[in-house]
Amino acid sequence: MFPLLLLLVPAAHAIAKLSYKPALTQNPRLEGTTTASTFVLDQPRCIFGSYDTSDIWLVVALDKAAFTFNNTAAPGTNETAFQRFPKSVSAYMTLNATLANYPCPKPAEDITVLRVGSETSCARDETRPTCNGPLPGPGPYRVKFLALQGSEPVAETEWSAPIMLRTAKPASSISTTDSRHSAGMIAITTILSILFAILLAGLVAMLVFCSDSCGDSSSFSKPESVTVRRYNTHHVYDQPAARL
Repeated sequence: MFPLLLLLVPAAHAIAKLSYKPALTQNPRLEGTTTASTFVLDQPRCIFGSYDTSDIWLVVALDKAAFTFNNTAAPGTNETAFQRFPKSVSAYMTLNATLANYPCPKPAEDITVLRVGSETSCARDETRPTCNGPLPGPGPYRVKFLALQGSEPVAETEWSAPIMLRTAKPASSISTTDSRHSAGMIAITTILSILFAILLAGLVAMLVFCSDSCGDSSSFSKPESVTVRRYNTHHVYDQPAARL
């Protein structure tokens, strides 16, 4: 009887292996599949159909530690807290969902994705260990979906391929003598210099002209006053005829 129980115990704790590998979305309508702190996955639609009462978690792990992740680690604990990743823990659990969140089939026009690392408000809030916070580095990372019945793992997907995030290009590595741009920049600089010189010459000419005009106008002499003499008109009277 005891050996039979020993055989039943592992069977009761067996985890179903689902033939699904999470991957970055290839939806052409969505830009920014990876950023410096986030990446976008396709939702696991039509994958967990037999586990309608389970909670489905996303496990995010460092690439080198993914295959040593303990499936019995409970979400929301120090063992899987985002705030301790990657210093104290090599994987965390986030984006809790149920089968209702991943209906099957999905409408063709819907964009059904998950953006990992999109929550900034809880990144340092240790009261929210399942925070979907920004990823702390470029990676690489691996992810998988894990279904829990209560606290018991019942099904899991495969681990994804390694995921690398974008990295900012250092300023020191940016060439300032790129031949594709140098000729255009030289031409623009030359044109602007010529226009500035013309504008400056015009301003100087205007100042000189104004100075000369103002000086001439101040040297005008006051016109002399003209005296108009007044003449009285003398009337000529007929003399009386001489008496004979």
